Amino acid sequence: MGIYLLSATLTLTIICFFLQKNYCVQKIVRGYLLIAPLYNIIVILKFWPYSVASFVWLVPIPLGAYIFFSKKEVIFFSSYSLLIIFTTIILAFLFPNFYIRISKEKVLVLDTFLFISNIIICAHLIHYKDKIRSLEIISEIEIQKKIELPISLDKKELEQYQTIFKKIDILMTEKELYKNPNLNISVLSAMIKVNSSYISRCIRHQGFDNFNSYINSHRIEHVIRLIQNTDLEKVTLLFIYTDAGYKSQSTFNRVFKEIKGITPSEYIQINKPL
Repeated sequence: MGIYLLSATLTLTIICFFLQKNYCVQKIVRGYLLIAPLYNIIVILKFWPYSVASFVWLVPIPLGAYIFFSKKEVIFFSSYSLLIIFTTIILAFLFPNFYIRISKEKVLVLDTFLFISNIIICAHLIHYKDKIRSLEIISEIEIQKKIELPISLDKKELEQYQTIFKKIDILMTEKELYKNPNLNISVLSAMIKVNSSYISRCIRHQGFDNFNSYINSHRIEHVIRLIQNTDLEKVTLLFIYTDAGYKSQSTFNRVFKEIKGITPSEYIQINKPL
């Protein structure tokens, strides 16, 4: 049983580790809530004649769905947990000798550990439910009243936002990550292993409207440096905007005018050396 549980833990951990680079948190959580209960069937069957307390492991499933997903999925995962229970009961009658022999004293210790573990899990889920809800409230206020962050963030949360932004800004200024034309908030989220919603919030907290406005500020500043430090007779405008990370000239022209108030061509004419 120890080997079985260890292998299950390692398997799920490795899967989550590799998936986090390609999938959002919701998909990873959804996959975990579907796969993890299946491992529990064997555990319940092994202890069936002595205790059915292992069913407690299924309690966090609908609770996790309630925190991360819609009411429709809460119903789905609640039904899924009930299906696991009924399936296990049927298997227990079909394979009556599948269980392991263990003393009642050990069962009592294991059941106690089981209940304590699940109380801790549920407490963590409830804690993050409140954290998630507080961030949702901040977003709703921002949208409805156009109030910029921070609103009700405490000192610790502000420090976390500043730490995340510092990590992002280092990638932009030192590594020039903005030059990547395929850069988006999901790519950045996978690179620094921070949820995209937190990235978005910490960028807005620094005074930018959104992720795109932040990236565009770096790209346009790079363009300005190129124009000022490059012999414009030897390079084309195509080279300048593609080197800054833009795929099309129309997008580049629009963004440049939004930030500088004039078109790139007008800026070049004004700043052309005599």
